[in-house]
Amino acid sequence: MAVVADVVVAGAGHNSLITAAYLAMSGRSVVMVDGRPVAGGGAVTEEVLLPGYRIDTCSTGHTLLLGNPVIAADELGLVSEQGLTYLDPDPVAHLSFPDGEHFTMWLDVERTTAEFARFSQDDAKSYRRMLKEWETVRHAFAQATFNPVGVGPSLDELLRQTPNGNVWLRRKALSAWDVVKHEFKNRHVRAFVMWLAFQTLVSLDQPGSGSLAYSLLAGRQKRSWSIPRGGSGQLTEALVRKIESHGGKIVTGKSVRQLIIKDGRCGGFITDDGEQYIGREAVVSTIHIKHLIEMAPKELWDEGFRYGVETFDVGIPAFAVYLCTTEPPRFKTATGTETAVSAGMTGWAEDIVRLTRQIRDGEGVADAPWLLVATPTLADPTRAPAGHHTVKLIVPCSVRAPSATGVWDDVKESFAQMLLEKVRIVAPNLTPDVIKAMLIRSPADIEAANPHMINGTFHGGDRGFAFSGSLRPAPGWAQHRMPIPGLYQTGGTTHPGGSITGAPGRNAASIILKDLGTSIEEVVAAHKATAESRRPQKV
Repeated sequence: MAVVADVVVAGAGHNSLITAAYLAMSGRSVVMVDGRPVAGGGAVTEEVLLPGYRIDTCSTGHTLLLGNPVIAADELGLVSEQGLTYLDPDPVAHLSFPDGEHFTMWLDVERTTAEFARFSQDDAKSYRRMLKEWETVRHAFAQATFNPVGVGPSLDELLRQTPNGNVWLRRKALSAWDVVKHEFKNRHVRAFVMWLAFQTLVSLDQPGSGSLAYSLLAGRQKRSWSIPRGGSGQLTEALVRKIESHGGKIVTGKSVRQLIIKDGRCGGFITDDGEQYIGREAVVSTIHIKHLIEMAPKELWDEGFRYGVETFDVGIPAFAVYLCTTEPPRFKTATGTETAVSAGMTGWAEDIVRLTRQIRDGEGVADAPWLLVATPTLADPTRAPAGHHTVKLIVPCSVRAPSATGVWDDVKESFAQMLLEKVRIVAPNLTPDVIKAMLIRSPADIEAANPHMINGTFHGGDRGFAFSGSLRPAPGWAQHRMPIPGLYQTGGTTHPGGSITGAPGRNAASIILKDLGTSIEEVVAAHKATAESRRPQKV
């Protein structure tokens, strides 16, 4: 017996959950299938070590999502109906440098600017100016991000309508490293900005990354590294409840192995147990584009699409260490110690550039000149037993291990210990007796846990010029409609890319609803009118 619904969805990451929520809200029956035991993709919180320690095994910060109408306008009722709550930790970030110096960023602009001034008065002035400059174009970047490609003006057109638009056309074409070198002169300041800008693991020396030097700084200054109360998976759980409240169904533990094609049209898919899922109106995929193309005969895919997928860069891999601890890492400073939800260590800016080049060349990287130390329990103690913490170490690395064999299983334990020793230089309290449990995931382990994260990458692929905007995931196929009629694609491989933005999910929903004869605006308006009518009336 086949499972039949108006729309069937292959994969249940946060983007496809958002797409499904809009479709379910429009009155359509929706069934989703995901190979992992839990929905959410990279937006999950799991007890992978000890009971009571809820660990974000991939994403933690959701700052980029907060500008999406999904949250900003609460279009799905995730905040008002499902109780999704965000916290803005302060300090925003704390970073240690190779020479023992440190930098702390605060939500108070004056306090952060004073930290810049501690290293360079001129760079402090540049920082203030950059924040103001970003405000003049923030709406343009948001509009381009939270709308499908080709719907409304392009980013270039929007920038031309802003003050100094031609300057911004240059800035977005530059690399982030070019921007940082132009705007800042102090070595410590440059390293801090590069560390922050690299948090989406986009190569900062590549053309097209220039805006990251502005958007990451300004976004963190405005909202911090925003985290959901209860864990990253609270976003997923709110979306699941929303879908189920409209009759939708999410099936986990089943992997999609093949698309169903009839008369040249995609009508559904087959799971690894042989069960068929049929979509009467549409089939939606959030399967990685590199895997999707293998699920239907080669001749059904447009030749240009195939070339676009074959040359798609899956991005920069990562290595992760998860800890259950009895106290948070306390970073040494000149005046005492500091803690932060988003903390870390960095080499100099040139070291970060060299790192990304080594990774792109496939060289094994034995050091960690960029390191994120995330301790969300500092702001959200609900994630661990009283007084205890969850800590996550993330470093970018090569898919090839730094060993003679190039196999991560041979060296992942020693590599993790190297990272811990590195952290103990600046946070000496993170001693072995403080660590109650530890889980290590190499790039190979990350992919094994989620096949979408090819080579241990979790940002949906590179976002340089060749893989952004109308070229993502392949030139000519950026509007979520795939070459096989009836099939739509969302997720991190589509515009605007990975991270927790929800933009690919909402953008795909916009296109699908339009093709089905309605619009996302009509669906949201009808939902809000219904919700309003159900509220108790004041007497």
